Amino acid sequence: MAKPDIILIGGQAYRWQEICDLRRQQLEVRKAVRGEQPTLFELKEDWRPAAERTGAGRYQEPTLFAFLPERRD
Repeated sequence: MAKPDIILIGGQAYRWQEICDLRRQQLEVRKAVRGEQPTLFELKEDWRPAAERTGAGRYQEPTLFAFLPERRD
């Protein structure tokens, strides 16, 4: 089945291409008005090993006690 060229909205016929063009224009205007959003805080470099940067990596290779000094009784 071919895509329809015309769509009915509220009893009025609109060309689908015109609706797509209008939506693109809306998005361009919104992007231009909004501009670039500043960060709320300073971005810092992630110094952790690659395996610890994701939840899955931390689960697969836990290092909770790896950095604690050995306890001697």
